[in-house]
Amino acid sequence: MDDVPTSPRLTFRRMHAADVDAMARLLGDPAVMVHYPRPKTRDEAADWIAWSERNYARDGFGLWMLHDRAGEFVGECGLTWQRVDGEEYLEVGYHLLPEHQGKGLATEAAAACRDFARTRGIGRLVAIIVPDNHPSKRVAQRIGLVLDRESVTSKGAPIHVYAADL
Repeated sequence: MDDVPTSPRLTFRRMHAADVDAMARLLGDPAVMVHYPRPKTRDEAADWIAWSERNYARDGFGLWMLHDRAGEFVGECGLTWQRVDGEEYLEVGYHLLPEHQGKGLATEAAAACRDFARTRGIGRLVAIIVPDNHPSKRVAQRIGLVLDRESVTSKGAPIHVYAADL
């Protein structure tokens, strides 16, 4: 059994290459990717899965597939190391299919990931959010993260960094 977070309404599991159809649907959805430069292609979704698999091998965690208790794929959520202003931070990230947004599932998943990080001795958690992504900011705030600073990505795009000590 994988070492994964748990929550009342969701199951978490590691991504595998066989998940490319589901991940291409999620990451290729313009509504899901509205705060990214563009939706991802199927090949980019496969690369996303491969990146997640490398994270599992290196860190023991990464982005996990999310399913509701009936087994329906709803999105992804997890923990990845990200560089901000020259320093490495553990970020909680989440993407849900549009039909599953607005039900508190992102908050539930992100809280489970926060708790998972805490039990592994992680001292600080961040969420890196583009300034106009208000739903993502609300999720971060609901799990106890607060605006820590404004910064820019390596490509110069503005970001807000929400953070909390665990």
